[in-house]
Amino acid sequence: MPHRLKDLAASLGADTLGDASLIVDRLAEPAEAREADLALAVAPKFADQLAASRARAAVVWAGADLDALGLKGAIVAPRGRLAMAGLTQAMDDDPTFAAGASVHPSAVIDPAAVVGEGAQIGPFVVIGAGAVVGAGARIASHVSIGPEAQIGAAATLFAGVKIGARVTIGDRFIAQAGAAIGGDGFSFTTQGPSNVERAVRARPGVPLEPTDGTWHRIHSLGAVEIGDDVEVGANATIDAGTIRATRVGHGVKIDNLVQVGHNVVLGEDCLLCAQAAVAGSSVLGARVILGGKAGVADNLTLGRDVVAGGGAVILSDVADGVFVSGHPAQPTHLYRAGLKALRRLTTG
Repeated sequence: MPHRLKDLAASLGADTLGDASLIVDRLAEPAEAREADLALAVAPKFADQLAASRARAAVVWAGADLDALGLKGAIVAPRGRLAMAGLTQAMDDDPTFAAGASVHPSAVIDPAAVVGEGAQIGPFVVIGAGAVVGAGARIASHVSIGPEAQIGAAATLFAGVKIGARVTIGDRFIAQAGAAIGGDGFSFTTQGPSNVERAVRARPGVPLEPTDGTWHRIHSLGAVEIGDDVEVGANATIDAGTIRATRVGHGVKIDNLVQVGHNVVLGEDCLLCAQAAVAGSSVLGARVILGGKAGVADNLTLGRDVVAGGGAVILSDVADGVFVSGHPAQPTHLYRAGLKALRRLTTG
């Protein structure tokens, strides 16, 4: 869809340079930009690529020289990634959902379910008894919504999303393809002490004796409660609580292939990157960030504003605002100091 440069700038609250009446119809990286594209060149390091392209319009840094870059017009973005957020939203023409409310004839919707005004329900969707889908929701093909689940207004569920029974989700929720929310937690016990318990108490070098290792399933009677403006990536999972609900606060963003265990509590605006995992009953404060493949052991508490670097393995509580790295995780400045000391030992 074509956009005028000045309209895009106004939506961002940004200034323009040169000819603000230029029409653009696509976002592009600087090296690949065509004449009708808006090139995203948000830092001086992209100057040479931009000058070598055919772009007439670009998003540029403060102080950029249009003539030197070969541009006719530009949007000035002091914070480039924030501008990208607004621009990608304005120019998103995802064909998954057609305009207007519709219910595909192959969808199976229980008579006791409630579908809000303006919702779009795609092919082979199943909505269980007592479920509520909010106004303006967009539900793609092969989505399953369990009995008594509640999904807020303006939600977007992409293909193959599974929402379990009694899950409660706020407004403007987004779930990418294959996400599963509300499955049973991974919770089992044994008749006597399990091998995990026995191994902790075992004497060094003494093998464990065979025992009855039959696992008895602990059922998940709780559900999942998710706040507003939450996003869940493709094939991510959030398990139901054992007795009470697993809770995900407002504004949380969860990447692909993330596992959130039963009874976990995620504070507002947490960010969990790909393949991160939070084990059962751990509590993360507001704005915690887990880097890719970071792990949190069970029954721990992470304070507000904790940042865990990629691959960190957290095995103990972490106080507010601490940046941790490594396995086992420790404050990053200590972890880096240890690595430097180890290098000195090994290099002589």
